[in-house]
Amino acid sequence: MKIGIVGLPNVGKSTLFNALTKAGAEASNYPFCTIEPNIGIVKVPDERLDVLAKLGTSNKIIPTAIEFVDIAGLVKGASQGEGLGNLFLGHIRSVEAIAHVVRCFVDDNITHVHGSIDPVSDIETINLELILSDLELVEKRIITEEKKARGQDRDAKIKLSGLQKLKAILEEEKPARLAQLTDDERILIARESQFLTNKKVIYVANVSEEDLVSGEDNEYVAKLREYARAHGDEVVCVSAKIEAELSEMDDEEATIFLADLGIKESGLARLAKAAYSLLDLISFITTGEKETRAWTIKRGTKAPQAAAVIHTDFEKHFIRAEVVPYNDLVAAGSWAASREKGKLRTEGKDYVFQDGEVTVFLTSA
Repeated sequence: MKIGIVGLPNVGKSTLFNALTKAGAEASNYPFCTIEPNIGIVKVPDERLDVLAKLGTSNKIIPTAIEFVDIAGLVKGASQGEGLGNLFLGHIRSVEAIAHVVRCFVDDNITHVHGSIDPVSDIETINLELILSDLELVEKRIITEEKKARGQDRDAKIKLSGLQKLKAILEEEKPARLAQLTDDERILIARESQFLTNKKVIYVANVSEEDLVSGEDNEYVAKLREYARAHGDEVVCVSAKIEAELSEMDDEEATIFLADLGIKESGLARLAKAAYSLLDLISFITTGEKETRAWTIKRGTKAPQAAAVIHTDFEKHFIRAEVVPYNDLVAAGSWAASREKGKLRTEGKDYVFQDGEVTVFLTSA
């Protein structure tokens, strides 16, 4: 799973990126300090893996991962290259979702590019640039498909119809995901174009340590939630300052630190859960002496396709899957005990996996 991090300059993007990924990206109090995109791979926290690894005395734990792509702070005019913005926007066309970091804290020592804190205004500035960038791409694609359509290319005619619908919605300064495309139009266009405003969005409210610990929304977060709710998007509150401190601790120290603050889980854990929910993803687990590992699949995935995530040959040679829900396995104490207590099920090709199920695939190869 790849997530692009966007936002205005000085909202805490690179500080948060560093904290989440420990990648050491430059974070300075001036615009455009992040010239090249910073990329970091982050392990997704999942306490179930630790429990199962101890249960089965696994030699190692392999969680799922998120790849974060951090680009320079965008400003008004980015789609036309202001602040090198157009170059930066190209770096996030391949991501599955966008984490839009919004400043929701007051600090006189950190300048705001617009001079005052206004989360909704900040969001609309970025969103307009993403829309304008997509519009430019759509207009170029229309020219290409018009030429093909004149040659009686059936697919080109379908794509052209879809692109014209996208152009109309983008010209209204609305995101591409609101365009009413047919299934054929959506499929054909998606093969060749990755529109920024077609991606799912999580708004990451960067708040002060005090506000996060209090658990109460400040006035800026309240406005952000109202905006997100109206547009069907999610909000996750984090404190880049707290995440930066956590990034310098080992797991035990971080657990104690969060407990002392009265916080249940890290910002990374909350962001990961929000991303999974937004993209309709779940995890199934395999465990044994060699390793305990989480695998990410789309909700609704059937057993053979889930097996293919481990190895493509598993789908072709799939026979059945032995499945135990996580809680049942932990309660039983072992795989053998789960079988004895009737908690282990044998499932065939039409079985749809559920989040947290522990499995062994049986194949003919």
